[in-house]
Amino acid sequence: MIGAVLVVGDVMTDIIVVPEGPIVPGSDRRASIRNRPGGSGANQAVWLAAAGAEVRFAARVGAVDRAMYEGHFRRLGVVPALAGDTDLPSGVLVTLIDPHGERSFLTDRGANLNLCAADLGPRLLDGVGLVLVSGYSFFAPGPRAAVQDLLARARRAGIGIAIDPASTGFLAEVGIAAFRDWVGPADFLFANADEAEMLVGTADPEEQMRDLGAQFAQVVVKRGAAGAALGTRAGVVLSRPAETVRVRDSTGAGDAFAAGFVAALLRGESPAACLEQGIANGARAVQVVGGQPQ
Repeated sequence: MIGAVLVVGDVMTDIIVVPEGPIVPGSDRRASIRNRPGGSGANQAVWLAAAGAEVRFAARVGAVDRAMYEGHFRRLGVVPALAGDTDLPSGVLVTLIDPHGERSFLTDRGANLNLCAADLGPRLLDGVGLVLVSGYSFFAPGPRAAVQDLLARARRAGIGIAIDPASTGFLAEVGIAAFRDWVGPADFLFANADEAEMLVGTADPEEQMRDLGAQFAQVVVKRGAAGAALGTRAGVVLSRPAETVRVRDSTGAGDAFAAGFVAALLRGESPAACLEQGIANGARAVQVVGGQPQ
């Protein structure tokens, strides 16, 4: 696969909260609280650039933050295509991290909700070999219509398409049948184990691959500590174990995995090598706090 990667997804300010112990209702708990740039699409774009890929990132942010975010992405090797919103502020995500590294989220998508067709103009696909879309872009009517138009143009141009479902909470809210219909056929699906189970209705890996493989040519299921698997409509093709590392924060691990896999794919590496690079990138991600490489 030749060309740049175009990532479409959310930009968020991540507020990461690591309490020193259990939350005390109605009282105080000491905690480490940090602000970092985040968002699933933003994380994927930055991890792709860190892996050596040529990457563009299209999203919408609050107008007052546009220059700051453009500078942030350029410093990290990402070519930004950001629209500035004068009505809504940039999105904010509060992440609560428990002592085991597990996360809970409070999300205000802000300006991401106003992504529109004008933000994804006709020249955006020039020189692009793969479009990677975060599922968050399908969960609101405006962004969904804009992304569906972009994907239709990509299909007509023979450009590869990869989808990351992004959120079991939002999948449950909109409905599985609706989500799969909105997404349409694609070349790759990057789902975690919970998302794959929700999309198919079974935890059986072979059934997941066969079902999802009818819509997505290649299905990658991220299984956390159990590693990852790659399959098609024929079932599981190969799987690899996870690396054993100390987990500090699992935020962005799935985004890092997808970026490692795609970067290896663009280099022409084998499916096994792509899977291994995804796993290695995910392992790096869980060893730092925040969703982007430091």
